[in-house]
Amino acid sequence: MAKDMKKTTKESKSKEVESSKKETKKEKKNNIHEITIKIEGKEWNAALDKAFATKQKTAKVDGFRKGKVPRDIYEKHFGKESLFLDAADSLIQEAYVKAINESKLIPVLQPSVDLKSLDENGVEFVFKITTKPEVKINKYKGLNIKPEKVEVTEEEINHELGHLLEKYTELVIKEDGSVEKGDIAIIDFEGFKDGVAFDGGKGENYSLEIGSNTFIPGFEEKVIGMKVGEEKDLDLEFPKDYGVKDLAGAKVVFKVKVNEIKQKQTRELDEEFFEDLGMEGIDTEDKLKEEIKNSIKAQKEMDAENRYIDKILEEVSKNVEVDIPEGMVSEEVNRLMSRFEEQMKMQGISLDLYYQFTNSSEKDLRNQMEKEAYANVLYRLMLEEISILEKVQVTEKEALEEAEELAKKYQMEKDEFLEKFGGIEMVQYDLEMRKTIELLKEFNK
Repeated sequence: MAKDMKKTTKESKSKEVESSKKETKKEKKNNIHEITIKIEGKEWNAALDKAFATKQKTAKVDGFRKGKVPRDIYEKHFGKESLFLDAADSLIQEAYVKAINESKLIPVLQPSVDLKSLDENGVEFVFKITTKPEVKINKYKGLNIKPEKVEVTEEEINHELGHLLEKYTELVIKEDGSVEKGDIAIIDFEGFKDGVAFDGGKGENYSLEIGSNTFIPGFEEKVIGMKVGEEKDLDLEFPKDYGVKDLAGAKVVFKVKVNEIKQKQTRELDEEFFEDLGMEGIDTEDKLKEEIKNSIKAQKEMDAENRYIDKILEEVSKNVEVDIPEGMVSEEVNRLMSRFEEQMKMQGISLDLYYQFTNSSEKDLRNQMEKEAYANVLYRLMLEEISILEKVQVTEKEALEEAEELAKKYQMEKDEFLEKFGGIEMVQYDLEMRKTIELLKEFNK
């Protein structure tokens, strides 16, 4: 914070005007407050001394060794003004703390700072502090919003059972016959363009699932029908939009040899399968289907609950009057961008690569996230106001108990969890918001 404010101070030098009263001044326009703080006397002189001590280390004046230039000589040579900005920068954080303490304001955004005056007598900062906007909720009870009814069909159970059987499918060597769609062909291959092998076009004992569309169009189709030990030349053409420029649209020949053919063998719901499954107490088809049903139902209930809460918040928000500062939405967009970047990293994709794949830019992604960001900020302000109206409170004891539970859930020590979560105050806040949501559900059945 101090670093950002220092930059703003230096950029504000041109805005300096004549000094006014020493007293703190507060000016309010909606939820934007301007707080003026002047620092002079001993504090200012001490800051100038500190600035000189730093400058002295590198100052070069003929007749003096580096680091030994006296103060009066330095000021005569470089001017007193050369110390003013560095002295002011060193005082920004102290002045900001003073502004917050004296005004009792609670900022919701990074403050900006300008210089009102700067001279040998002192410095005067003007902090622009944004506080939470006023929120007026005209109605948040009696909206008659019902949750969805959750059902699990036999078709859904069988579909999930099919996925489970496929997951545990075994591969067996195909003793006779040729490659068919769905088989795994173990192949050697090498690609040639104009009779010359090209980079990245060779593989040995490569497991190719026929029908996976892993290779360029036509490759897998031409392997169908080949037998173990058979060799074949495949005449193919790379797509015109292929990523490697030299191969895009090029006609090539792949020399292919089939070393082995494997086929998937569907598992039976037998004792061996249930042992491989390793689910405690699940040893029959009926028990497995019941477990699958419960799992699907739990997921559906969670999804339905989230949609139900979103619907309540959306309906309540239609009755809210608030002027949300643009900076709050911008900060939420930053948070969403960071979360999205982490999700991409987990898939091995950088943001730059994502922009290439989607033919988009950071600006496009930020614009795309603005609607969600605005809704997030609106809902947060709305819930905070309702929690005040309904006197929702969470004790430190409740928060500590919640922290203990969450730490266990994420297999962390409590102190480590609190450090990552943002402290016990954040746990309290999170619980307050959840309690408020539960109240809204009760109010709007």
